[in-house]
Amino acid sequence: MKLSREVKTGLIVILGILCVIFGYSYLKASSIFDDSKTLYAVYNNIGGLQPGTEVVINGFSVGNVNSIRFKDDTGKLLVTFSVSSDFEFSKNSRAELYDTGIIGGKGIQIIPVFDNSPMVKSGDTLKANIKPGLTALVQEKLTPLQLKVEGAVSNADSLLMNFNDVLDDPTKRELRQSIAGLNALVRSFQVSANAMNELLADNKTQLDSSIKNINTTSANFAKLSESLAEVDLAKTIKNLEATITNLNSLLGKIQNGEGSLGKLTNNDELYNNLSNASRELDLLLQDFRLNPKRYVNVSVFGKKQKEYELPEDDPAAKNDN
Repeated sequence: MKLSREVKTGLIVILGILCVIFGYSYLKASSIFDDSKTLYAVYNNIGGLQPGTEVVINGFSVGNVNSIRFKDDTGKLLVTFSVSSDFEFSKNSRAELYDTGIIGGKGIQIIPVFDNSPMVKSGDTLKANIKPGLTALVQEKLTPLQLKVEGAVSNADSLLMNFNDVLDDPTKRELRQSIAGLNALVRSFQVSANAMNELLADNKTQLDSSIKNINTTSANFAKLSESLAEVDLAKTIKNLEATITNLNSLLGKIQNGEGSLGKLTNNDELYNNLSNASRELDLLLQDFRLNPKRYVNVSVFGKKQKEYELPEDDPAAKNDN
């Protein structure tokens, strides 16, 4: 069947109209036969969000951004996006604007909420919030660090200025002299160390012998401690305690006047008698020394011995009186 020119022209026009519609839908990232829900979110700043950007839930693409326009004179932006009807969530869910990559790019992710509120439907406006990106986080962290670095640099500059003021010409000369003296001291220590090394090298044999003697002494002490450990110290201490107990008992008896030694110790009359006897014996010996004729009477050739006359200063007579 042969088509007329008018029919061909009509088909071409219809085909062109369909192509325009499909092209417009493609540019808007929406399908003509799509049954997705159309939702809205209001942002103060979208950070470069573009129409056609994917909308995701838990990283899974569920729709696209349809359009972006100013909401009113306040400058807020109304973002229109579509979400597949396959996934249901509460109208209290949030539409969060986030960075899709390190070098830039913005996207919308739905933070679904499952509560007793009604499920979201086409035409609802979700709560909007913006997730800080890497650049914002870095700037947030670097700003206090920048302030600290600037303060440190300022303090370092002040410190260097004060240090330059302190290091005047006399101070520099004294500092050089101190460093020179320190170098001389180090050299002196080095000479002393070399002398000490030579001394140790010359007396190495004697040092080795002394160390061996110390080791031998330590071994002898160890043997002595082992010998003391083997001695029955408990038995010795027990015997010593018994001896001390007996000694205490004996001293107690002596103090109480029991036994011969106790009676001798506690008898005052015996002490007085012994004291008087000692005194009389002393007087007797003194009298014998001074007046031997009183005690010895010797007759030579039958001559009559003279009768003993008592001296006037006789100590015995004085004591008798």
